[in-house]
Amino acid sequence: MKQRIAIAAVLLALVGAYLWWQGRPADGSVLYGNVDIRDVNLAFRVGGRVSEVLVDEGDSVKAGQPLARLDPAPLIHSRDSARANLAALTAANALAHQGYRSEETARARAALVAAEAAALEADRQWRRQSALAASGAISRGQLDTARSLRDQTQAQVVSAREQLSQLETGFRPEEIAQSDAQLEGAKAALASAELALADAILTAPSEGVILTRAIETGSMVQAGASAFNLSLTAPVWVRAYVEEPWLGHFPSGAKVLLSTDSRPTTPYQGVVGFVSPTAEFTPKSVETPDLRTHLVYRLRIVVQNPDSALRQGMPVTVRLAP
Repeated sequence: MKQRIAIAAVLLALVGAYLWWQGRPADGSVLYGNVDIRDVNLAFRVGGRVSEVLVDEGDSVKAGQPLARLDPAPLIHSRDSARANLAALTAANALAHQGYRSEETARARAALVAAEAAALEADRQWRRQSALAASGAISRGQLDTARSLRDQTQAQVVSAREQLSQLETGFRPEEIAQSDAQLEGAKAALASAELALADAILTAPSEGVILTRAIETGSMVQAGASAFNLSLTAPVWVRAYVEEPWLGHFPSGAKVLLSTDSRPTTPYQGVVGFVSPTAEFTPKSVETPDLRTHLVYRLRIVVQNPDSALRQGMPVTVRLAP
């Protein structure tokens, strides 16, 4: 009885070996690779306190969907300040280009006339006081007071004349250019403040699945600090390698079938999208004892009908489509 069991076991082993031999790839038309799904680290472009977290690990998100928000109050204050500064510089710039109003010029001209009249009267008083001082009728102090008043009124005439000249001439070209530059700077500052306020809401750049979450409500975050890691839903690629003798069978655009261990009888459809121009040694993730020293070429295959069953790093068998 034991002899029969041993003979049966040997026969089964021989049959299994024969079936494996018949089913093994006879050539390089069967390749092996791994699923390659891109992921991206998402971060706020501005710093602040997190006021709301809207997604968690494992959540599927759409492009443009809000993921988290910062407290907008400080950013609103900055925007309002920039807006007020722009309004003030806009008014100053309009004045620089249009010049002073005629009413201001007329007021300055009247002030000059009044200053000239006061200076003329002060000069007469000084002359009169000088004659009296020569005869000893007034003191030296009274003469000095008259001289000081004369000098003050003459200085007021010079100041009033310069003020009128400035109003009639308007602003210098350099002053106008400076005002224009300040106005452009204020516009840029307002645009930057508005952009910072918009950046207080972190949105998904594309459709995908949240892999990791690194922030909590109430925490302080720095600009650029990672908040989420997003695995992109598309595109989904398979990274495979082909030996040089079979390189011509997998050109860019070649259609292939992609099988995984979880669904070996229902392959995915794929198209070779990229063929590396440079040879490399077989990577350790796919090498066998016979292939360790072989040179191969890397392929990037685009999966045309991906689904959630394809996961990062999953092993895939690649066959040429019939």
